[in-house]
Amino acid sequence: MLFNLIRNRRYYFALSLLFILPGLLAMLYNVVATPSHTPWKLSVDFRPGSRFVLKFNSEASEDKIRAVFTQYGFNNPEISRLGAANENLWQVRTDVTEGDKVQQIRDTLSKSVAPLDEKQSSVESVSPKVASEVTRAAFQAVIAASLVVLFFIWWAFRKAPHAIRYSICAIIAMLHDVLIAAGMMALFGILFNWEVDALFLTAMLTLIGFSVQDTIVVYDRIRENLTRRRGEPFEQIVTRSMLETLHRSLAISLCNIFVMVALLLFGGASIQQFVAVMLIGLVSGTYSSIFNAVPLVVAWAERDFWGTKNKTALV
Repeated sequence: MLFNLIRNRRYYFALSLLFILPGLLAMLYNVVATPSHTPWKLSVDFRPGSRFVLKFNSEASEDKIRAVFTQYGFNNPEISRLGAANENLWQVRTDVTEGDKVQQIRDTLSKSVAPLDEKQSSVESVSPKVASEVTRAAFQAVIAASLVVLFFIWWAFRKAPHAIRYSICAIIAMLHDVLIAAGMMALFGILFNWEVDALFLTAMLTLIGFSVQDTIVVYDRIRENLTRRRGEPFEQIVTRSMLETLHRSLAISLCNIFVMVALLLFGGASIQQFVAVMLIGLVSGTYSSIFNAVPLVVAWAERDFWGTKNKTALV
């Protein structure tokens, strides 16, 4: 009975690939087919230019909005609708636009398209230099977090046999969560015009911490049982450790997931994307900590990725 949980790891890995693949295809599509040629639709935080959020008090059409921006020298502005059609909310991406020209565009839109709601309309601009610095800092933050996690787990489990395996398998599980969250964001960018902003980076770094924390709980129990149950097959020790920590992991994860669902339903549009990424990452992190990080350690020890051999490694 104990062996079945780990022995079925090929199904866990296959399910992970099944969820990662659509996101990878979405990122590839964005690189090939979108004007920005990036895996995601980038917000003004990472992409140089200006972002107009325009709230009209009556129906507006894309053609009329485009005509106004063309009048001011923008030959190919990116225009998309935000929210439902009856909200009359639009987004326009242009080159960097500042100063009096911004107000002139807004005045012309109010006259030629439809009256603007000034309180709910806004303009954000980022220079190319600032955008490149923010993008570089984002990648550096993710790489630095991964290296710190790798070293910490190796140090914490240095007395366990083959400690480096735990570190590398935890990093793989963490990358699994990052790929799923990033892939879903790319997919939502295609379906709902969602853009990656600074809050997305915050969500990703939070998910890295959550994923590793949940994994370490199971790893720590494995380390304890390796001392208590010397002579038992490694797979049996790992399965026992998973079962002993399963209720704790699920209880904490479900509490966090319930909070994210409540925020997603009632938290408002301004944090909707952030909460959605967090929710996806929490579900993915809970799954990967139990069904990816731990089975990977066993697969490495037994040199059997799919769990099809009868050989069982001893402690």
